[in-house]
Amino acid sequence: MALKEFRPLTPTLRFKSLPAFDEITKWRPERSLLESKKKSGGRNNRGRLTSRHIGGGHKQKYRKVDFKRRKRGVSAEVVAIEYDPNRSARIALIKYADGELSYILAPNGLRVGSMVAAGDDVAPELGNALPLRAIPLGTNIHNIELTPGRGGQVARSAGQQATLTNIEADYALVKMPSGEIRRIHENCFATIGQVGNVDHMNVSSGKAGRTRWQGRRPHVRGVAMNPVDHPMGGGQGKSKGGGGRHHPVSPWGQLAKGFKTRSKHKPSDRFILERKRPKKKM
Repeated sequence: MALKEFRPLTPTLRFKSLPAFDEITKWRPERSLLESKKKSGGRNNRGRLTSRHIGGGHKQKYRKVDFKRRKRGVSAEVVAIEYDPNRSARIALIKYADGELSYILAPNGLRVGSMVAAGDDVAPELGNALPLRAIPLGTNIHNIELTPGRGGQVARSAGQQATLTNIEADYALVKMPSGEIRRIHENCFATIGQVGNVDHMNVSSGKAGRTRWQGRRPHVRGVAMNPVDHPMGGGQGKSKGGGGRHHPVSPWGQLAKGFKTRSKHKPSDRFILERKRPKKKM
């Protein structure tokens, strides 16, 4: 995927960098695979705001993506590569031999006319879904199941990929995009390749309006608020921590930097062999 750059004729255009949509071949989605999507505005079922900075945005319809790759042992042709407003990745419309249509995540390099399949004995080629035990070691994979039959849950966003490193005692060792090495049962399915739209991380909106179109409202800094609104608010002029020096916190007082939020005795700890890479110190 390429990015469009703009001549700096205005302040908005100076740093704007948008996707070129070169890979998109079909602009209208398949109607049979759509369903309505209601906006919550960050409110729960009682109408109370539970998730801040959400609201507005363009209307969207949900595309029913097949993360489970339900149809096994049947080849399908890639009919189109489409845009999906609900995710950073592109999606591929595939058509099975019996005429059934389905959406899957589009891996990087998948083209219209390619054939894809899912099953225990299909070839480990781009876009095919196989159980981890049937995938060669060192292969890059995405859309990985954590529980057999539940559907892909890991490495589904744009540019993401994990690596199958080893298989031992009915479990595969998978290096996650975060660098974490995790044990996953060998019967779990995964798709070959890297998720497409790899330049998504380099997109720069250029203006606040485009962010509002996506349903994201402004995020106001705590230090810019009054003491009644945030623990870090107040102070005479620019002060750190509202008149007293203390660590950054959330509006409800939880430490914002370095505080570990993961449960100490989580059942999935036994599947994690190596924690994710620590952040580089500047």
